[in-house]
Amino acid sequence: MMNRAILLSGAAGVLSLSGPAHAADDAAAVAARFGALEAVRDASISPDGTKVAVVNPVPTGTVVVVADLTGAAQPKMVMGMQAKDGRITSCSWSTDTRIVCFGRYIVKEPVYGPVTYSRVFATNADATGMVQLSSETNDRSHYVMQYGGGIIDLDVGNSPGSVLMTRQFVPDTQTGSRMGSDKEGVGVEAVDTITLKRRTVEEPRRNASEYVSDGHGLVRVMGVVAADSEGVLKGTTSYFYRKTGSRDWLPLSVVASSGAGLSDGFDPYAVDSAANVVYGFEGKGGFNALYSVSLDGAATRAEVLSRADTDIDELIRIGRDRRVVGASYATDRRAIEYFDPELKKLGAALTRALPGQPMTNIVDASAGEKKLLIIASADVDPGILYVYDKASRKLDQVMAVRGALEGVPLAPMKAISYKAADGTEIPAYLTLPLGSSGKGLPAIVMPHGGPAARDEWGFDWLVQFYAARGFAVIQPNYRGSTGYGSAWFQKNGFQSWKTAISDINDAGRWLLAEGIAAPGKLAAVGWSYGGYAALQGEVVDPALYKAVVAIAPVTDLASLKRESANFTNSRLVDRYIGDGPHLREGSPAEHAARFAAPVMLFHGDLDQNVGVDESRLMEKRLREAGKPVTYVEFAGLDHYLIDAAARTRMLSESDAFLRKALGLAP
Repeated sequence: MMNRAILLSGAAGVLSLSGPAHAADDAAAVAARFGALEAVRDASISPDGTKVAVVNPVPTGTVVVVADLTGAAQPKMVMGMQAKDGRITSCSWSTDTRIVCFGRYIVKEPVYGPVTYSRVFATNADATGMVQLSSETNDRSHYVMQYGGGIIDLDVGNSPGSVLMTRQFVPDTQTGSRMGSDKEGVGVEAVDTITLKRRTVEEPRRNASEYVSDGHGLVRVMGVVAADSEGVLKGTTSYFYRKTGSRDWLPLSVVASSGAGLSDGFDPYAVDSAANVVYGFEGKGGFNALYSVSLDGAATRAEVLSRADTDIDELIRIGRDRRVVGASYATDRRAIEYFDPELKKLGAALTRALPGQPMTNIVDASAGEKKLLIIASADVDPGILYVYDKASRKLDQVMAVRGALEGVPLAPMKAISYKAADGTEIPAYLTLPLGSSGKGLPAIVMPHGGPAARDEWGFDWLVQFYAARGFAVIQPNYRGSTGYGSAWFQKNGFQSWKTAISDINDAGRWLLAEGIAAPGKLAAVGWSYGGYAALQGEVVDPALYKAVVAIAPVTDLASLKRESANFTNSRLVDRYIGDGPHLREGSPAEHAARFAAPVMLFHGDLDQNVGVDESRLMEKRLREAGKPVTYVEFAGLDHYLIDAAARTRMLSESDAFLRKALGLAP
């Protein structure tokens, strides 16, 4: 796995990663390449910098593979979870030989439908000593514990191998028994990942929602949500902090949930113990800005980074103590501003050394940040996992993020803008098939999901598949997207659906007017809200698209509200979607008779984001209206269809569907 190295000593060190061009594959082979899951779902480096643990999705589920960076041993699988049981999502090292991993699984409950459960496990780097770190309920517990806790700190003072974990305490009371406990809520424990000894660091609070450690074993910030007597959330979180050496909680801020990504109140994210401040986001002039607040009792606030054109939306943190070293934001491309002078210099060196991979993301660091684990990628490169040694200034390649696409030429993504019907400039990304003239092409309008999200420049497996099959693809960041401030977000893409859908349809009209899309060769493809937008775009203008593909789409706004009725976020979902005529007017399932284009639907039956009944209803309504519809349902899969066979089938069948509808050769 250790097969390439370069020195970061100026512009001379250039690494070429492009392989030989392949002969044109047939449609099935192309679908299989792009449908294959990434080999690197998550990666972490050991404290001594000698080993890397990689979370690797495989056809049967998920495995954790340890690679020895010294070359002394072959890569070894140390943990696995079958797909039917769930999946491993992330791992970290508690010692040089001990790995802690987070797993989640979905159970279809009779009343509630699909429900997520999670657990934390630990194992040795030689695949021995696997245990569950999460506590468990028993037959005396009042209810089953869903949340198995999460790691908030890998450093617990002078306790090697111990971690700070949040824990969901469940009451365990029994008449006449002294073994029971009435503790309830989320607390924090110090857990020894080897012996499983645990001690309570923070007593549970019924409405506690999060805890933030200082990276060295001390909890400094706590969030408490407002809820009614039934536990239904009201939409605000109160944050508290501690001064150094104190156990008393002092008020920090109150944050109201807007669903727009814009922080209404100071939203704390990370503590810097050396500076004795907490970093967080808050709105400024309609955009999110990054601030620090002192934790000394004075709560002195200082602006760290802001822009007047886009949200500051991400903290850059590295190392085992999750040290804050910078912040990130997206304009045409994502940019990082490092506060740390050494990393700022390193970032510039990486850009020179990897000109074909301008997106460099530090994903982990060894003890003392002596070695950094980095993923570098681009729009035409899914990414390479590297280890950078500060002492030798050497960058070693570990593995490709998507090995199935190595050597496959990919199409560049270009930032563009177009005018909406009211004259507003809508930012978007355009990807044209390699070797095409850019004119007279079959084309796809692909709105993003969310709607509280945005598309960004970079590798996109769905876009790249359709480009490889000869389609031009436009991705509009319509009004209703996040990242562009509160005015752009409007009420959100559901309550302001008329504006959002108009912007999305205008992307298709622009493709036609520019001659990029050939007449009669325009389709809409979307996932989640994007699927909703593709369907609702057909309702608004049945003459625009000649085919619609919707993956896990919302199809009925009233039904979407009802899906959350039995959950604690029901009030928030109700508020987000709203009430009024738009519930019916903005629901594609209510207007099946207007459809002129054929529709293809895909959905997983364990989808918790958008219930599978949304697609079932859409199929039923279209059939009742005598409209052509094809529906593919995947058993045992959730909203993201994280399964290579399912994704390959979705790509292959959607491609065939689009080609037939648009009159293209197979």
